[in-house]
Amino acid sequence: MKALRKFMLATALSVASFAPMSAMAQNTDNVVKVAFNIADMSSMDPHRNGTRWLADWMFNALVRFPPGSSDPAKIEPDLAESWTVSPDGKEWTFKLRKGVKFHGDWGELTADDVVYSLNRARDPKRSSYAGSYAAIADVTAEDPYTVKIKLDYPLAVFMGLISNYQAGHIISKKAAEEMGDKFSNAPVGTGPFVFSEHVTQQHVKLNANKNYFRGAPKVDGILFRFIPSDSSRELAFNSGELDVIYGKREQRWVDAMRKRGDGVVDVFWPAEFRTLHLNTNIKPLDDRRVREAIATAINVDDIVRYVGADVGPKGCSVIPTGYLGESCSWKYKYDPARAKALLKEAGYENGITIPALISNSVSFQPILEIIQAQLGEVGIKVDLQVVDHATYHERIRKDASGLVLYGSARFPIADSYLTEFYHSDAEVGKPTAITNFSHCKVADKDIEAARRATNKDEQIKHWADAQEKIHENICSVPLFNLKQVWQRKKGLDYGVEFTGAMNLTPPINEKTTITR
Repeated sequence: MKALRKFMLATALSVASFAPMSAMAQNTDNVVKVAFNIADMSSMDPHRNGTRWLADWMFNALVRFPPGSSDPAKIEPDLAESWTVSPDGKEWTFKLRKGVKFHGDWGELTADDVVYSLNRARDPKRSSYAGSYAAIADVTAEDPYTVKIKLDYPLAVFMGLISNYQAGHIISKKAAEEMGDKFSNAPVGTGPFVFSEHVTQQHVKLNANKNYFRGAPKVDGILFRFIPSDSSRELAFNSGELDVIYGKREQRWVDAMRKRGDGVVDVFWPAEFRTLHLNTNIKPLDDRRVREAIATAINVDDIVRYVGADVGPKGCSVIPTGYLGESCSWKYKYDPARAKALLKEAGYENGITIPALISNSVSFQPILEIIQAQLGEVGIKVDLQVVDHATYHERIRKDASGLVLYGSARFPIADSYLTEFYHSDAEVGKPTAITNFSHCKVADKDIEAARRATNKDEQIKHWADAQEKIHENICSVPLFNLKQVWQRKKGLDYGVEFTGAMNLTPPINEKTTITR
């Protein structure tokens, strides 16, 4: 039976890779047609980078942000019906829903699947987010519907780690083990939509999960198309070929589309906080005076004017705006004269050259080009190399760039950003690497103290101290919060109030309807 299943799987994958558009793709009256600005997806494994756009449609977690919300105060039960926590905050016990089915013939969800998924999420060899799960000491199945998680210390972001965000999604243990590497291109979850087909550089097709435990979706499926070109997406939307598109995250575009009145433009949280990380492993960025020169040569207000205040509100800390624990203590103002003086003091009166990579994405390249021009005015030449988005992510994790422009949305409390971007364990190049591109090391004790704090006031103080040290060391330059921008047809009703989405895509769910 196992051999037969593997044979059928291999056949299905082969057909999915080369088949023409299926009947669902051709007859799309009740299919939501979505387009995003990427050329393809290398993986749909929820424990790997670059999969979050599809994750909520195919997977569930122990708890979830309700569809249409990114507010951590509203987290609710998902695959877990209930949970208890020990007085010291280090032991959590979850009772699972019974009767939840995985897609296809992979059986019922049990505690073994949860244990497998969370252990996989914290394994550096199998997860891009393993560093975030370092505080988990043990995950065990107490019985088929009870999971116990033990922590080394109380963890401020724990509910985020087990939510429907990043690596918190639960997968089928049987499917992952039997499929091996093929799982990433034919994932198996419990969500409202089931993976059906991936045609390289064209689309991913999802069908409605008729056995979804919250009820069968009202739409027949989702056709997720890869259209990197902004103009091509807009043309397809205007012609009626698409129902919802990833928009331009620029105020001018938002205002123009709203004036047209033929669709709905959703601008929502969380923002991907744009930060310029200064790689101290590359000279002369190891000199603090050079880093301060960069900080004072960048006119963030000009960048915000370009993006638009509604779409890209300015930041005031290395922690994104609105995160619990954000401390507005960034003190470096635009001052080109001071930037020149600092360079002279550091022995670079004739200027410096800094190598930098940048993604060709429209939400990355123009921003660094503005910064390139601003730095050029004080004698800092940025030797810019433009690469595709996937290559950019690969190479910045190998210390190939002096300046790293990065944007991300995390669980909205200070620890998530401090841990992933500014703790020394997260330095790129280490086995525990996450996204510490600057190799910042100055705030480890404060970050760790905040994790172990027994009350919120103590925790917030440690977070503030950490930010103060990071700002003083100038590990990075905070820029702006780039909110999400999508446009949809008026006939597309998500079925929920829409203010945010942690997976950065519209909340297409079992309640969504479409009228053409």
